[in-house]
Amino acid sequence: MGPAVDRFETEVAAAASVGFAHAVSSGTAAIHLALIALGVSPGDVVIVPSLTFVGSANPAVYCGAELWFVDSDPDTWTINPSLLQSAFDAAHSDGRRIGALIAVDIFGQCADYGEIQALCASYNVPLIEDAAEALGSTYRGEPAGSFGNVGVFSFNGNKIITTSGGGALVSNDQTLIDRCRHLSAQAREPELHYEHQEIGFNYRMSNVLAALGSAQLSTLEHRVAARRSVFARYEDLLGGVDGIAFMKEDSQGISNRWLTTLTIDAGKFGASNLDVVAALEAENIEARPILKPMHAQRVFRGNRMFGGSVAEHLFEDGLCLPSGTALTGDDLERVAAIVRRTGAG
Repeated sequence: MGPAVDRFETEVAAAASVGFAHAVSSGTAAIHLALIALGVSPGDVVIVPSLTFVGSANPAVYCGAELWFVDSDPDTWTINPSLLQSAFDAAHSDGRRIGALIAVDIFGQCADYGEIQALCASYNVPLIEDAAEALGSTYRGEPAGSFGNVGVFSFNGNKIITTSGGGALVSNDQTLIDRCRHLSAQAREPELHYEHQEIGFNYRMSNVLAALGSAQLSTLEHRVAARRSVFARYEDLLGGVDGIAFMKEDSQGISNRWLTTLTIDAGKFGASNLDVVAALEAENIEARPILKPMHAQRVFRGNRMFGGSVAEHLFEDGLCLPSGTALTGDDLERVAAIVRRTGAG
């Protein structure tokens, strides 16, 4: 704790256009604290899109909740609002309490919060915006992180802003942020001695790491522009190749293009996404498939799923290309040439 943490929290809150922020040790820790502060309890249902990183889902299990998964929209890859309503209706019919919806801004693209917020209000479901990958993105002109009861960012080593490891909660609800702040510091009571009335967590961010984040946050606009430039160059180089389709940008928002992602139709392209991964690896270039859906993970088999074919298709055909802002034009052309050559071979 220290002045750098205070400064960083003020700056993160401003970046999300909300009143308050609390810096913590990871995005996963932030989601865990948010669920506790929102009152999620054992036996509750927590709804999460299936196409996400496991850090979006695991904290619900920490709270003893039951995870239900919802498929993606085929155009935006974010949670499908129609299927989300089906999940809400099913919970209502079953007499189940939905403790929270965790909507994920996947690969930097904000979910459709116009519909999602209306659904959550209608069914009285708290909304957590998992904007771990979306700092600097917008939806209808408003910044990522501002759309839920609480928003969550990650500052892991691969994010646009990194503190090597870290995260933050953002909200206009000061009581909620204060509650999370208390829990993240081992729930220590304001006494001269160490006094504890409930179980807390060691989830605080250090002063040193906050200083690293603060130093980078002033360059956020430049970093987003650089990531978008990487995507645009890949699209120029590969967009006309038969069988390759890039992740679309939702007309309602601007994505930070955290990762350049695409799908490969092996029948049209002449090679699969895994063939491309192997060809790039042979040249010491890292690429990987798109996230394996949560409902297909062994640890979550048997959990309730609404839809599923879209997330499964994206995993089977999807590819994440190298997307770091340090990449040069020559680097991007080299990657694209290997991709093209793999399909031609």
